[in-house]
Amino acid sequence: MHIVPIFIEGFFAFLLLLWLIPSFVYDKIWDNILEYKAHKIFKPEWRTILTEKVRFYRNLSPRKKKEFEKRLTEFLINYRIKGVELPLTDLDKILVAASGIIPVFAFPTWYYKDLKTIYLFPDAFTFKHPLIPEGTKVNGLVGYGQMKDKMYLSLKALTESFEKDQDQQNTGIHEFLHLIDMEDEQADGIPESLMHQTYIKPWRELIKKEIERVCQDDSILNDYACQNAAEFFAESGVAFFENPKILQEKHPELYQMLVRIFMQKPS
Repeated sequence: MHIVPIFIEGFFAFLLLLWLIPSFVYDKIWDNILEYKAHKIFKPEWRTILTEKVRFYRNLSPRKKKEFEKRLTEFLINYRIKGVELPLTDLDKILVAASGIIPVFAFPTWYYKDLKTIYLFPDAFTFKHPLIPEGTKVNGLVGYGQMKDKMYLSLKALTESFEKDQDQQNTGIHEFLHLIDMEDEQADGIPESLMHQTYIKPWRELIKKEIERVCQDDSILNDYACQNAAEFFAESGVAFFENPKILQEKHPELYQMLVRIFMQKPS
């Protein structure tokens, strides 16, 4: 018997079959694998943590809560979360994941392509970088070069962000908004990966106008938004998710544009 030729023919036939299967079938198979793993990984006590600590989750419908839980476990599968000289709890990991899910919750297939590992420091930390004055402590950091694929977060700041969930300060969401902004390799405050092209020009114009308001102390946004367009996007995004009603009342045009960008109306 000619076993080797038959085996080779069968192998190439198998490769041809794989090549003919449409990519969406692979995507569906992978989605099913993730969903199965998510179901196995998710712990019932995490639901209590989410309900107590994450207002965004608490305000979702039962169906959307299930979706959030699935997205949370997929996040924990896809990205590593490491403690720097501190042990991590489930709560710590859940707050990191929630920070990443909230801004892109309306985009079910979203994946942070430029992120692999999130490092949690006990408190604010220093980092050697030309743009950061020596000795300055920061609560969060993402970027290019040596920071590629990484995010640094202060665990203290992250925890406080969810304990005081309407103070318009959320370190985790702020840094994930920077990652979203940098998806197109530019930290310019224009999240092109989320935006329809027709909104980009009006958004640029609105950024200039709203930054002026922040710099003139005529805005509910944190002063940090006055620095540049990238920080404005991150700070306005945090305000949108933490204080949507006040943002809508004081900055209706900004609120409506953020609704279009994030495809959400948080409560």
